[in-house]
Amino acid sequence: MRAVAPVAVERVVRSEDGERWGALLWRAGAGWRMVSSAVLGGGIGERGWVLNAQVPHGYRRTDPERHLAEIAAAAGESGPGVGLMTAADVGAYGEGRDGGVTAVATVGLGVHGWAAAPAGRVPSPAAPGTVNILVVVPAALTDGALVNAVATATEAKVQALLRAGYDCSGTPTDAVCVAARTTGRGEPHAFAGPRSLWGARLARAAHAAVLAATPAP
Repeated sequence: MRAVAPVAVERVVRSEDGERWGALLWRAGAGWRMVSSAVLGGGIGERGWVLNAQVPHGYRRTDPERHLAEIAAAAGESGPGVGLMTAADVGAYGEGRDGGVTAVATVGLGVHGWAAAPAGRVPSPAAPGTVNILVVVPAALTDGALVNAVATATEAKVQALLRAGYDCSGTPTDAVCVAARTTGRGEPHAFAGPRSLWGARLARAAHAAVLAATPAP
């Protein structure tokens, strides 16, 4: 396994419409494949950075992909990357580490509930909420293992929310990004479930990060 420097996220600040907003930026550089549900850079592919940008409650822009790219460019990043958005305070992020895996999470739970909600139920207006998770694995994973890793991180998120005292699986706008090395020693790992080598580490790191960032009910 290639030696990896500790993952460090940088907080960047921008001004928009007379307000100052924060964002978390991981300058990954070359050598990373990522899977993400993000609005910018979603899917599977090589990516060089990950941005988690705070936006106002009641965000109204209809071009979030372009907006995120502009924020990243202003911070000095270009090329393929991943951009996520949240109304949560990014300065209150949580971090978890286990066996070389690092996870960073921002948690806003203004609107939360269970994924399998009854059909036709429209929630009343409430403060927005989003749980965004970045997990960095210092090993190569197959495409299938990357998808498996997303499921594992999501399971760990739900476990953390329940432990924190919330009766929910998350919010309607949660997003996740898992980064893994493009190459490693031997063949890429084919599994990332919670009982696999890297999946178990990923689950513990993601659980710790979400739990650290979750406000009291």
